[in-house]
Amino acid sequence: MSMASNFYLRYYVGHKGKFGHEFLEFEFQPDGKLRYANNSNYKNDVMIRKEAYVHKTVMEELKRIIDDSEIIKEEALWPPPNRVGQQKLEIVIGDKHISFATSKIGSLIHVNQSKDTEGLQVFYYLI
Repeated sequence: MSMASNFYLRYYVGHKGKFGHEFLEFEFQPDGKLRYANNSNYKNDVMIRKEAYVHKTVMEELKRIIDDSEIIKEEALWPPPNRVGQQKLEIVIGDKHISFATSKIGSLIHVNQSKDTEGLQVFYYLI
């Protein structure tokens, strides 16, 4: 059984504003399928959707990065999503399943002003 066989990763960042629901999202499924979506209505852009399969070594490297980051251990006392936007990170690794949601992070200043500076730094550097 592959090291990445029970591994799933999804990242989303987006907001709803004068150009509608704008977002960027990517998802790695256990079978290596990578799904990417980017929706911007700025200057009448259209949604971009792409799908591809990545090699098992890519999946194993993603899993290693997640393991090394120790984000699975975070309590995530992070700023909640707000009108400026939100970010979501969902990870399934082995028998663990976590899902985080926080506001958009503009810079390390936002990280350093949070209640969970260390945990949010892990998230910030991971993404």
